[in-house]
Parts: sequence; C-alpha cells; structure tokens
Amino acid sequence: QVQLVESGGGLVQPGGSLRLSCAASGSISRINAMGWYRQALGKERELVARITSGGTTIYADSVKGRFTISRDNAKDTVYLSMNSLTPDDTAVYYCYLPLYGMIYWGKGTLVTVSS
Repeated sequence: QVQLVESGGGLVQPGGSLRLSCAASGSISRINAMGWYRQALGKERELVARITSGGTTIYADSVKGRFTISRDNAKDTVYLSMNSLTPDDTAVYYCYLPLYGMIYWGKGTLVTVSS
C-alpha cells in the first residue's frame, strides 16, 4: 500500500506565498515522477507541476514563473513553492504519484487566496 500525505495549505492574501509538501510512504521501491494537480470549485482537475527523479520539471502555463516544484529523493517527498498567489490559484491541491501502473493520490490540501 502507498500513502501520500500532503501539508502546507491554508489561507493567504493575494501576492503571498505558500509551500506545500507531500511525503510518500509504504510499498515504494523506485519513484520516477511525482507532482501536483489542483481542482477549483466547479472546474476539472488540472496538472500544476511535475518533477522526475532526475529533476526534469513541467509546469502549467498559468503557474510558470510563480511556482517551483522540487523533491527530496531520499525522503520520497515533493514540494511546491507558490509565490505571487492570486485568487485564481484557490483550489484543492492534490499530490500524485504514478507507480506500478497505477496513479496514487493524496487526500488534498486546500489553498485559499483571499483578502
């Protein structure tokens, strides 16, 4: 069994910053890619950022230049540093891990950007 535990969400004012963390645990042998999706109210879940074990990253156009994904391979943990947040970034952020032909999801952490 694989578990993903997210942390770091909360309420922040426009222009502020947050850092999300996601730690993977359980029956894990070799992790390649990890990343983050988000889902705003009434919208579909969308990819925010992804990073491979070698450090290759991809970002949604809407977050390029503002968000940075990173990982600690020794800790099986992925991070998402979010800067210059806007109300459009308000969403539940989900950590995801493709492994053994399956997609594992965290329970999600709510990020609310509001004054």
